[in-house]
Amino acid sequence: MELDQLELNTSIEEAEKTKPYYTALVGWSVQAIEAAARMNRPFIVVGPAEFQPYAEKHDIPFVGWDFNKLNEGSDQLYKQLRDMGAELAVPLYEECVEWAGALNARFREDPKVFNRSLLLRDKGMMKRKAQISGIKVGVFEEARDKEDVERFLKRVNEALLKLEGDHFDPIHVKPLDKAGSVGHLAVYTKEDINQIQDTDFPLLMESHLDGQEFSCEAFIHKGKVQFLNITEYVRLGYSNFVPASPSLEEKRPLIEKAVQQLVDAFEIEYGVIHPEYFITQDGTLHFGEVAARVPGGHIFELIERAYGFSAYEAQILCSDPSTTEEELKEFFPDPYDYQNYAGCLMVHPSIEYVEDLKIPEELEDHPYFEKHDMFTPPQGKVAERVGFGNHYGTIFFFGRDSEEMRDLLETYETYNFYI
Repeated sequence: MELDQLELNTSIEEAEKTKPYYTALVGWSVQAIEAAARMNRPFIVVGPAEFQPYAEKHDIPFVGWDFNKLNEGSDQLYKQLRDMGAELAVPLYEECVEWAGALNARFREDPKVFNRSLLLRDKGMMKRKAQISGIKVGVFEEARDKEDVERFLKRVNEALLKLEGDHFDPIHVKPLDKAGSVGHLAVYTKEDINQIQDTDFPLLMESHLDGQEFSCEAFIHKGKVQFLNITEYVRLGYSNFVPASPSLEEKRPLIEKAVQQLVDAFEIEYGVIHPEYFITQDGTLHFGEVAARVPGGHIFELIERAYGFSAYEAQILCSDPSTTEEELKEFFPDPYDYQNYAGCLMVHPSIEYVEDLKIPEELEDHPYFEKHDMFTPPQGKVAERVGFGNHYGTIFFFGRDSEEMRDLLETYETYNFYI
């Protein structure tokens, strides 16, 4: 073989190694699809089959998949994506986390990646790992039936020295593997236990935690937090704003330390996590739970409005082991580099049937008001709310003062937009 032929063959091999690989977006999110397209990153969407027609219409590479079905053919998803050129999976919602973990374990040839994803999906396992790692959590147990719940309610209140006739402190029950607030119930009495659905078992039971609840959105690469947003909840599941008010932001060093401790304990290497904490007046932090996907409450949209970068792009960048430090430094702003607060109010009708939508002029005239996407249900019947999802529209705000933002959200939280 001549020298020039050797050099030519070598360059072809190098080109093959460096050709663009595909990112598998696991779930369905138009914002994530748009983010990948903006980044000029080849991608494949792995989503529920009902999105196939939309994907075909818009020339989106698509693989239909049932995330609730695990069988002997599940390994075919990895093989199909591998053959299409995928080397990375990014989970977009809760039921996709372990699927993305299984795919990345194969792509990276590291079985522990899958085990870590299971840790982020099972609330009981999650709490045990946190406790073993020295992270403050409440008292918790797992329940298989309503009798377990009744015994736990009694034991917790006995430990709180409650006497016969006293009002019990609540316990909280949550299905082990459902997203966020789905199936979450506060139990004060034996009668409350009857509201628990049989399909919610097995579930996690935990004592009530006092303090202000808030969430963090931590973008992680190579085991280090690259950017941390703190979201202030005005009312959980209804209203929040980004970044947090000065009184909570001043606790940032404490919160940053706690989040990095969580990352280290759970051995999280790449992607985004969405932990929730409770903080008391004296600065004591209690860990609530953590997710490893796009958060609810329009938080990614609020981050983009407040800080000026796409959180969907950030998730993709941080999920990729090949992203460089230089790319991350160039992408993320300083966490204190914001001018205004971005907030939203998620509206759900308080009545069973609606006839019209009423937007007060004073709301639309307020300088913090930006837009809304509320709508009138075509048939009038209001769908039952599941967790904090399927709200009937969102109002978005943007302004300089966090107290004004909080007052605005609290004022319109009880307003009857639907009549």
